[in-house]
Amino acid sequence: MSKDPLIAPATETDELCINTLRFLAVDAVQKANSGHPGMPMGAAAMAYLLWSRFLKHNPRDPGWFDRDRFVLSAGHGSMLLYALLHLTGYDLPMEELQRFRQWGSRTPGHPERGVTPGVEVTTGPLGQGFGNAVGMAMAETHLAARFNRPGFRLVDHHTYVIAGDGDLMEGVVSEAASLAGHLRLGKLICLYDDNSITLAASTSLSFSEDRAGRFRSFGWQVLEVEDGNDLTALGEALEAARAEEERPSLIMVRTRIGFGSPAKEGSFEAHGAPLGAEEVLAAKKRLSWPDEPLFLVPAPALARFREALEQGGARQGAWEELREGYAAQYPEEAAELALAISGELPAGWEEVLPQFPADAKGMATRAASGKVLNALASRLPQLFGGSADLNPSTVTALAGKGDFQSEAWQPEDRQGAVGGVWGRGGANVHFGVREHGMAAVMNGLAAHGGILPFGATFLTFSDYLRPSLRLAALSDLKVIHVFTHDSIAVGEDGPTHQPVEHVASLRGIPRLLVLRPCDANETAFAWRAALETRNRPVALVLSRQAVPTLDRATCAAAEGVLRGGYVLAEGDGGTPRLILIATGSEVSLALRARDRLQEEGIATRVVSMPCWELFDEQPREYRESVLPPEVPARLAIEAGSPLGWHRYVGSAGAVLGVEGFGASAPGEVVLSEYGFTVDNVCRLALQLIGRGA
Repeated sequence: MSKDPLIAPATETDELCINTLRFLAVDAVQKANSGHPGMPMGAAAMAYLLWSRFLKHNPRDPGWFDRDRFVLSAGHGSMLLYALLHLTGYDLPMEELQRFRQWGSRTPGHPERGVTPGVEVTTGPLGQGFGNAVGMAMAETHLAARFNRPGFRLVDHHTYVIAGDGDLMEGVVSEAASLAGHLRLGKLICLYDDNSITLAASTSLSFSEDRAGRFRSFGWQVLEVEDGNDLTALGEALEAARAEEERPSLIMVRTRIGFGSPAKEGSFEAHGAPLGAEEVLAAKKRLSWPDEPLFLVPAPALARFREALEQGGARQGAWEELREGYAAQYPEEAAELALAISGELPAGWEEVLPQFPADAKGMATRAASGKVLNALASRLPQLFGGSADLNPSTVTALAGKGDFQSEAWQPEDRQGAVGGVWGRGGANVHFGVREHGMAAVMNGLAAHGGILPFGATFLTFSDYLRPSLRLAALSDLKVIHVFTHDSIAVGEDGPTHQPVEHVASLRGIPRLLVLRPCDANETAFAWRAALETRNRPVALVLSRQAVPTLDRATCAAAEGVLRGGYVLAEGDGGTPRLILIATGSEVSLALRARDRLQEEGIATRVVSMPCWELFDEQPREYRESVLPPEVPARLAIEAGSPLGWHRYVGSAGAVLGVEGFGASAPGEVVLSEYGFTVDNVCRLALQLIGRGA
C-alpha cells in the first residue's frame, strides 16, 4: 500500500472529517425541511480528499487568481459545498449553514456565484457546471500560454468538478466534454459521483450507455474507483489524473447515495427530500455519530479542515513573491495580466472604434460588427471567443489572432483556420456546432477571470443556449453574445431560420442587455455599450442584410445608443404629432415613412430604441424628453414579436410586428408581405392620428 501521504489509508481523523461533512448536510436539510441529503452523504469522502489534500486555495482570499477552481456541477448537493467552505475557513459562519435555504441567507438551495464566498459558478441546472469547468480550464490554458515565462509559471492551476449521473445525461455535457477532449485540456479533472440514482428512479430505467467509452471517444482519460469511500484508491486516481497533461480526466467513483442511512441508502428516496427525524437518528447511530448537538463539528475535524488556512496563505504568499519577480523581469506582461485580471479596460480603448461614412446602400450590421470587433482586438488582447461553426456568417473571426488549439493540431487540419499563431495562445475559439456548450463554456471563461469572452450564432439558435445565458444574467457574468440573422429578412432559409419571438424572449431575461443597432455606427456604439457594461451579459442582435449607414449630419449621433433610445430625427414644426419607434433594420423604414408623412404636413419624430434595458435605466426626465407623454400617437416598428412594445406606445399607440413564423422567399418579399413597407407604416400612422380609414 502506498506510503504517499496524499494517498494514504484513511485515519480516524479522516473518517471523523468525512462524517462531519455528511451530518452537517443532513442536519441542515432536516432543519430546513428541504434539500438533497443523499449526494453529500455519498460523495463526502471524495470531496474531503480533494479539498484537504489536493485543492490549491486560500479561504482568506477566495479571489486569489492562481487558485484551483472547484465546481459542484451537481448543485443540488449544495450543502456539501457549504460544509466544505465553512470548515476550511471561508467567511461562511455556522449560522449560515443553520439558515440553509432561508430568506437572505448565504446558503441558497443551489450554489449561487456572488452570494456565497468561495462559490465559483451558479449551478443546479444539471450540466451547466461541467460546461463552466471546461471554460475555466480553457481560460487557464490560454492565459498560461500568453503570460508564463521560463521560471515563472504565474498561471498554473487545475479545474476540478464533481458531477453526477444527471449531469452526464444532459446534452450540454456531451457538447462541452467533446470540445474539452479535442482541445486536450489536461488540467481539467471531473470526479463523477456514479451512484446510479436520479431524483425519480434508478438510472437503469433510462441511462444504460457506456459512459466510460463515451468519454474515451471524446479523448478523455477515464479512471475508475470501485468504492467511493476508499481514500487510497481515490488518491491514486487523483494523482493519475494530475499526472496526465494531454487529456482531461474523468474519474468514475462508485458511490452509494445516502450512505449511512439504513432505510434510504442506495435509493432515490435519499435524493431530494429530508431523511426524516427517525432516519436521521438511525443514520447517526449506524455511523457512530452523536444524536446531539446538531451541526456538530468535532475539534479534531475542525483542526484538520482549518489547515487550509495556513497552507493557502503560504501558497498565495509564494505566488505573490513569484509575481513580484515576474513584474521586475517582464513589466509589460505583468501590467497586461494585472489589467486583465481586474476586468478593467485600457485607457483610450474606445479610440479604435471605427466611424462609418453615410452610405445609402450601407452594410449588414453583422459586417459592421466584424469590423468593430477586429478594431477592438488590436487594443483588447483579452478578447477571446468565436462562433458555433459560423465565422463566415457571423463575421466574428479575429484576423491574425490565431486559433486556440492543442499542440497536436496538425497542418492538414487547418482548413478554415483564422490565421496567425495557432495553439494555446490563439484567440479564436472554434466551438463547433455546439451552441449550448459554447454558452456554458463562455460563462466559465468569464467566471475564471482574465478573459473577455464572446460567442456567436444565428439569433434563432439562441433557444439552444438560453439556459446558459439565463445563468450568466443570474450570476452577473460579463459575456457577449453575437446573434446575427436577426429577423424574417433572413428570407429564403425560411421560418426555421427566421427569428420572431427571440428578441422579446431575450428581453425577458433580467439584467441581460439586448442591443439591436440600426446601422454601422450604432453597431460600433453597441459594442462600446457592451464593453463598458460591468458584470452583466450582453446580446448584440445583428442583421444579415445590408442596411443604410445613416447620414449623421441629418440624424442624431449614434452615441445615443449608450442611453438605450434617442431622438434620431425630429419632426418639423415643433412638438411632433406622431412618434415612430424602431430598432435595427426597421429604423431606416421609419425614416422613409417619416419623410412621406412630413410631406403631408404631419410632424413626425423617429426614435431609435436599440436597447430597452439601457433606456429604462435613464432618468425619467430623459425618457420623457424622448417619448413625451403629451404625444400619445406612437407606432413601434420591429420585424419580430410585438410582445412588450405596449410599454412604450401605450394604449393609444400601435405596434407593427410579426405574428407568424415567417416564410421562405427573398427577404424583401417576406418583409413586404408582413407589412414592413412605407405604405403600410404610413397607413397605420394615419389611423393613429385619426386621418386614416
